[in-house]
Amino acid sequence: MYLCPMFTKPKLAIQDFDYNLPDAQIAYSPASNRSDSKLLVWDQSIIAETTYAHIAKQIPTGSTLLFNNSKVIAARILFNKPSNSNITENSGEEKSKSTIEIFCLEPTEAFTPVLLAMQATQKVEWNCLVGGAKKWKEDVLIKEVAIHGKKVIIHAKKIKQTAGKFIIEFSWDHMEYTFSEILTSIGNIPLPPYIQRKANEEDKDRYQTTYAIEEGSVAAPTAGLHFSDEVFESLKQQNIQQKFLTLHVGAGTFMPVKANTIDEHDMHAEFLEVDAALIQYLSENAGLVNNPIIAVGTTSLRTIESLYWMGVKVALHELNYKNSIHSNDLHLGQWEAYELAMHSMTIQESMQALLNWLATNKTNKLIAKTQLMVTPGYTFKICDALVTNFHQPKSTLLLIIAAITGDKWKAVYDHALQNQYRFLSYGDGSLFWIKPQVK
Repeated sequence: MYLCPMFTKPKLAIQDFDYNLPDAQIAYSPASNRSDSKLLVWDQSIIAETTYAHIAKQIPTGSTLLFNNSKVIAARILFNKPSNSNITENSGEEKSKSTIEIFCLEPTEAFTPVLLAMQATQKVEWNCLVGGAKKWKEDVLIKEVAIHGKKVIIHAKKIKQTAGKFIIEFSWDHMEYTFSEILTSIGNIPLPPYIQRKANEEDKDRYQTTYAIEEGSVAAPTAGLHFSDEVFESLKQQNIQQKFLTLHVGAGTFMPVKANTIDEHDMHAEFLEVDAALIQYLSENAGLVNNPIIAVGTTSLRTIESLYWMGVKVALHELNYKNSIHSNDLHLGQWEAYELAMHSMTIQESMQALLNWLATNKTNKLIAKTQLMVTPGYTFKICDALVTNFHQPKSTLLLIIAAITGDKWKAVYDHALQNQYRFLSYGDGSLFWIKPQVK
């Protein structure tokens, strides 16, 4: 309803964002210590190479780092077909033929926000992927597990199938347990699909940030995996502020762009949760020369940039309709930021619009969905720099790097490949300055 009539979707050829990634440079396991990973620093060109242990030395005093505190849930659940439930552990091949894997993507609308689904008792519904769906002939799959010494029976029932996904109802016979406890007992940590191995005990710790609190992600916000307690202490010593937000990472983060041009790609939607206190902090500090706002991870970047555009939506709605926008209409569409770009609004005006909306709706937390897709040509509103890993070829994450660097991403990635940097989720990382530092 606030669209720019001149707006056209960017028709960027995804082939222009391809590069050769040798298998030998993909990190299939984490570094020995979190902060041992390499860190490449870029400010219009590569200006430094160090490790995360020394990242505080690369960031000006008074800066603010924004971390995504979403916690990876044990989203992969394995059920055995009832007819094969007595197969022994030794008959591995036959057992795999009888196994059905349910991958929880996100709760259905009736059980959102994510916190509601994780705290549900007795039953909950999730949108899921199902491996071995053709083998699922029964109405209900059953799994038995012991929780705190008590036998709990869990049922999985297919409710509906649409576009390759299933709505699955999970139910259990002891309502004192939450779905969070059920998942912890029966689920497995969902490693990225290119890591073709089962999650082990090390992954339970290392494929989770040290500050993860809010359950809901099915993939780790991997830029934060490198931050140990010692790194946080070094940031504190340099008077570098640390703030936290939440974006629940969806499985879509691993989905390659299959369309020939980016305008044909359907960006996945993800839940974000941001406290009023952080919005107030951004209102007072974002845009200041002496307080760069640095996103740790593309998820943090997309969250704070989405906040700006949501604030614009709120302000425009009130201006045009003289009432408060409905919470469902806060959802930020894939191209909406580009459509709204014709409207000039300061960070402070946008953040104040959000704060007013929260006050009107008597809540201290903004919960909404974003599909924001950052591509070359996007104008960053709040974020001054990005800490991130090295991303897959032809991915939406690589497009974010190209939006920051232009075609210079190719030289950066070529340098990383030539100098044996480790790539992807468990790999090394980089610090990209979006707005050049004042020398």
